[in-house]
Amino acid sequence: MFNIIFWGIIFFVIYRVFNSYKRFQQVYYTQAQFKNMSITKEAIAESELGLFTALCAKVAKADGRIDELEAELIGNMFNDISKVFPEPEKVKAYLKEIFSQEKQKPRNVDSVVSKLYVLIHRDKAKRQMMMSFLINIAFVDGKVTAAEENLLTKIAAFLHFSGAEFEAMMNHFQSSFSGVQTHSSLAEAYKIIGASKEDDLKTIKKKYRALVKKYHPDIIQAQGADEHYIEDAMQKTQKINEAYEVIKKDKA
Repeated sequence: MFNIIFWGIIFFVIYRVFNSYKRFQQVYYTQAQFKNMSITKEAIAESELGLFTALCAKVAKADGRIDELEAELIGNMFNDISKVFPEPEKVKAYLKEIFSQEKQKPRNVDSVVSKLYVLIHRDKAKRQMMMSFLINIAFVDGKVTAAEENLLTKIAAFLHFSGAEFEAMMNHFQSSFSGVQTHSSLAEAYKIIGASKEDDLKTIKKKYRALVKKYHPDIIQAQGADEHYIEDAMQKTQKINEAYEVIKKDKA
């Protein structure tokens, strides 16, 4: 009976993620929007998506480390963002540089988020989507530290969310995370990853990375999606990561 319920939850989450991709077509960022943009590191760094990348770096590093799942999600984020710009490979390289530099600069958060607010202040839906992605980064490793919550509180204030609005967003993610946090058995973990016990860890990691890439929250695809998109994607990636951690411990 437990297995039926467990797999029912997994298939429901997958269904919700796919529906989020299919049903919503409104976008804020398109290739046409950036087709005449001169691609320089400075231009990318001062753009909405460049400033957002800088904030992602600060949130990811707020607890002192960037774990494997966070690194996978951030790598996929670079791919997602770069596709809407001309010269995507160059943009991806710039985004990586921006991320690497900004994660070492915790004291300029006020400046970065203030610049972002100037660019997006008229669009609360966009601000809410970006805030949700930042909260997702903090939650995705399974816990939110005091340092992460303090940083998110500051960012939310600069993006002009009230204390009650921010608390509601945090509670929403906490509820979503708690609702799917289970402990996979080894057999279930292999099923989730789509691997067998005979596979070596290199093969399993390749399958894990492919699944994270497939189901991760996409900053571009999320434009115009409903409120459940990010949490659905987060739940799926957390479940994939939990299964991967179970297998890694078994292989150690």
